[in-house]
Amino acid sequence: MKSKLNAAVLVCCSMFGAITVEPSATLFENDQVKVLRALEKAHVKGKFHEHKLNRVMIYLQSGRQRFEYQDGRSAKVIDWHAGEVDWSKPEGMHAAEVISGEAFNIIEIELKTSGVGKPIVSDLDPVKIDPKHYRVEFENPQVRVLRVKIEGHGVTPMHEHSVNRVTVFLTDQEFRVKDSHGKTDTVRHKAGDAVWGTPTTHTEENLSEKPFEVLAVELKQMNG
Repeated sequence: MKSKLNAAVLVCCSMFGAITVEPSATLFENDQVKVLRALEKAHVKGKFHEHKLNRVMIYLQSGRQRFEYQDGRSAKVIDWHAGEVDWSKPEGMHAAEVISGEAFNIIEIELKTSGVGKPIVSDLDPVKIDPKHYRVEFENPQVRVLRVKIEGHGVTPMHEHSVNRVTVFLTDQEFRVKDSHGKTDTVRHKAGDAVWGTPTTHTEENLSEKPFEVLAVELKQMNG
């Protein structure tokens, strides 16, 4: 189900250049998630299919899709915006078609573990100690999704990522990262990359003159 589009998404889209459209691929998979890059081609109607798992959907480019449902529900049309993130629950058999002029990519994060997760609690939670750079896009029993925006040459305070996460890059990254033990690394990624992250405590410095933006999908630890 499409979540309400925050106006900040439209603002962010003007801050980074268009990401190159790439072929479909499985980017990585483990016991908690399967992360895919889906290529949605313009004016090609897909076959009816269904998704069994909840998913987080991140749209790398803008586009318009029409959805039809096998059970007779009315078709619907949705406009997606570059940098938008959406929560997608299983909705039965459906077929989608891009009715805008260009193909686009979606990063699809399939959540293998269901149930109600534990709250994300940390004295160094970046949302609490660094709201300038970290904002919650949405949260539910399975995930907390953060939008992270760091200005050119910006620096974050020491903060903790206390759970596993999938990070999707909306801009290129060139960072200097220092962990809680003082170890320093230079980290680079390209816009459109998706990576798996485990718990860590660190500071980050944007070495680029350009603003940086990612979406981080934090996976709540399941109770029991």
